[in-house]
Amino acid sequence: MTERQNHAPTADRNARRIAFVQACWHKDIVDRCRVSFTAEIAKLGYGEGDIDFFEVPGSLEIPLHALLLAESGRYAAIVAAGFVVNGGIYRHEFVADAVIQGLMRVQLDTKVPVISAVLTPQNFHEHDEHRKFFLDHFVVKGAEAAEACVATIEKVRHLLLLA
Repeated sequence: MTERQNHAPTADRNARRIAFVQACWHKDIVDRCRVSFTAEIAKLGYGEGDIDFFEVPGSLEIPLHALLLAESGRYAAIVAAGFVVNGGIYRHEFVADAVIQGLMRVQLDTKVPVISAVLTPQNFHEHDEHRKFFLDHFVVKGAEAAEACVATIEKVRHLLLLA
């Protein structure tokens, strides 16, 4: 996906702008998170023009993109969506830990909230039952990420005013 631009004045736009970074492994499943996030955040007063969408090859690439986006000063928050599964090539736990630790480091180092919708299930198999479960579960996680994103933006903004 390409970045979508919002043409509001810069100061106002940056106070509301959200970057949504999505990994493309199991894209059909992770897409459900993005669609759900977009629908839920609209109910919370944000428009599609308030969100820039970015795709990366896999979840390991999300923390670097999140860092660069946070350091740009253009975003009030960053949402990360991905699906880390045990593919048998290398340890699932290593990838899951690296991604989650990287996202945590981004928000602590930049003071830009990073909302994680990166799921790291212990067991995932490409059969209908697991696929259906995670297709449905990413819908739930997208809505939860939208709610957490809006609440966190407001709370962090308030805390920064106190500083």
